[in-house]
Amino acid sequence: MKGTAGTLPCPGAERGQQQMVREQYTTTTPGTSLERPKNEYVYKIGIYGWRKRCLYLFVLLLLIILVVNFSLTIWILKVMWFSPTGMGHLRVTKEGLRLEGESEFLFPLYAKEIHSRVDSSLLLQSTHNVTVNARNSNGEVTGRLNVGPKMVEFHGQQFQINSKDGKPLFTVDENEVVIGTDKLRVTGPEGALFEHSVETPLVKAEAFKQLRLESPTRSLSMDAPRGINIKAQAGNIEALSQMDIKLHSSDGVLLLDAETVRLPKLPEGTRGGSGISQGLYEICVCPDGKLYLSVAGVGSTCQEYSRVCQ
Repeated sequence: MKGTAGTLPCPGAERGQQQMVREQYTTTTPGTSLERPKNEYVYKIGIYGWRKRCLYLFVLLLLIILVVNFSLTIWILKVMWFSPTGMGHLRVTKEGLRLEGESEFLFPLYAKEIHSRVDSSLLLQSTHNVTVNARNSNGEVTGRLNVGPKMVEFHGQQFQINSKDGKPLFTVDENEVVIGTDKLRVTGPEGALFEHSVETPLVKAEAFKQLRLESPTRSLSMDAPRGINIKAQAGNIEALSQMDIKLHSSDGVLLLDAETVRLPKLPEGTRGGSGISQGLYEICVCPDGKLYLSVAGVGSTCQEYSRVCQ
């Protein structure tokens, strides 16, 4: 009786080979009384004991954490009003972000354009002030508008207010202030105070109101290359001065065109003897330009009453 055995490249190969030969030999010889050898090496595959219980406990803990996280996620989505179009009152549209209702920003807000709905106004409110900054590509502030509790400040090279048609109404820069409206109205009881010169084509009072040009401590000068026109359509023109009022024309003449010209306080000329006045006088002029009255006669009496020029 023969039995075959193969070689195994592992430790204990000879012992395994003898066991296999013996096993084949015992199985191929019927009727023998030899006892089958018992297996001396038993290998158990798997996790048993406390390791298995720890693994189940760990898996159970992971399931509990997963359920809690899922519940918290659902709760946050419900509380924050998350939806496919946005979050709460915040909606994501093709034009940008749309925010409904009142919102509070705790940090600076950067936006290219902010506008309200068509049927409502835009309100910017703060407990201290509202500041709007404009920056260039380097991050430097080029313009700033600060609305505070006591005043409104603007920092920039130029400040301009335009009409709805784009016409400049009010422009301010370092050199000048330009008012582009057809009419500038000052409604204060004290009028307008100008520390320097004012250039304007027309100065006009409101209807049924008086126009008054006054310089309390200095002189008042009006210059125009083509003339100055002072006109009162329904009243008087009055010029008051503590000292002299001078009307000077370098190339032209001084023209008083009226139905009646009155000089009520002209001095009356005198002569050596008392003259008899019939209520008629003539106006005479001294060499220095002073005017005086002379009793009218058949001829000129200015020479006789010229003592006032002395």
